[in-house]
Amino acid sequence: QVQLVESGGGLVQPGGSLRLSCAASGIVFSSYAMHWYRQAPGKQRDVVATITIGGSTNYVDSVKGRFTISRDNTKNTVYLQMNSLKPEDTAVYYCNAVSRTFVWGQGTQVTVSS
Repeated sequence: QVQLVESGGGLVQPGGSLRLSCAASGIVFSSYAMHWYRQAPGKQRDVVATITIGGSTNYVDSVKGRFTISRDNTKNTVYLQMNSLKPEDTAVYYCNAVSRTFVWGQGTQVTVSS
């Protein structure tokens, strides 16, 4: 049974930082490229960052230079380091594989507000 469990969200002031984690179980994690997604209220779920099996990364323009995606295959975990957070980064953040969509986790809420 595949499970994706996101954590690390919270309330942070503009300019602050958070580190999100997504722990995967039930899959051979090292065999999958992974996305981080986010979904703001009333909007669709969009990819914000991607990491390949080999560790190459890609970001949407709105988070380039502020977010860093990484992975630890020994812990079956993908991370999203988020710096210089802005109110528009407020959303529920999810992870999932690139090549197939597993059952979604519960996500982790990130709220950027003063």
